[in-house]
Amino acid sequence: MLDEKLGMFENRLKKVYKTLRQRALQQKITCYRLYDRDLPEFPLIIDLYEDDVQITEYRSNHKLSDEEYDTWLTQSVGVIMKVLSKTPDQVHLKERKRKEGRTDQYQKADDRKEFIEVNEGGLIFYVNLNDYLDTGLFIDHRITRNMVRKESEGKRVLNLFCYTGAFSVYAAAGGAKEVISVDLSNTYLAWAERNMELNEFLGDEYYFERADVLQYLPTIPPASFDLIILDPPTFSNSKAMKEVFDIQQMHVELINECLSKLTPGGVLYFSTNARKFSLEIDSIKGSVTDITTATTPFDFKGKLLRWCYRIVLV
Repeated sequence: MLDEKLGMFENRLKKVYKTLRQRALQQKITCYRLYDRDLPEFPLIIDLYEDDVQITEYRSNHKLSDEEYDTWLTQSVGVIMKVLSKTPDQVHLKERKRKEGRTDQYQKADDRKEFIEVNEGGLIFYVNLNDYLDTGLFIDHRITRNMVRKESEGKRVLNLFCYTGAFSVYAAAGGAKEVISVDLSNTYLAWAERNMELNEFLGDEYYFERADVLQYLPTIPPASFDLIILDPPTFSNSKAMKEVFDIQQMHVELINECLSKLTPGGVLYFSTNARKFSLEIDSIKGSVTDITTATTPFDFKGKLLRWCYRIVLV
């Protein structure tokens, strides 16, 4: 029975790899999602980062013994390596589950501190395929990042919850006059700074601020920025924050606070991964355009659970 299911999995992988690899080559994309739990019997996510592959294992009610499960997982990884022609050192396996009582956005999974350089949009980024559940580059936002690049020339840009600063790099590449990246994590701010340096964006016009965004925003004078990126966590009860963060409950206040910091005609890009998110559009003090579909890449069609909006201060 397992051999039969593995055969189905192999055939599925071959089919999607042939199709998506061709699309990626045409668009000169080297980091993309190949497989996202397409078959219920194989609840895995497979992402390609140039020559390396990250396999994210989602625990499910498989009703297998530990020994049976280990056999299934080992053979599944073997199929992936065979189809993609990968060696063991090119494969990075992660189990996606939260630790008891932890709801942090980015959870430590290992401590190898191994980084590789990958290319996207003519830019270079450090990714870590072992230490965290997230690699340092959210590949589903590549179109959104390019939109930011196209709008950044001569602009003052604020990147909130900046994570590893990918949006900041794109803004700098687009000719931004100033880019301020804000995050509560020293680890990710340092990573963001390394990404900027990797692309030779150096100077006083690129600034990194360690701060709780909820406490930081009120300190900014009105009309300080022309473009703001707001991509917050869905939920966080981090001890470093003064209050529990819930995007559904707090998005109106947070979005309007950002809009108050924009110059007339300024743009806010807002995104969230909250599964059941509902934008209270009538309470937003700006002109809202839903760009979710427009910013969904080919490799995430029908798979992506996130929302994205472009909001203009009028």
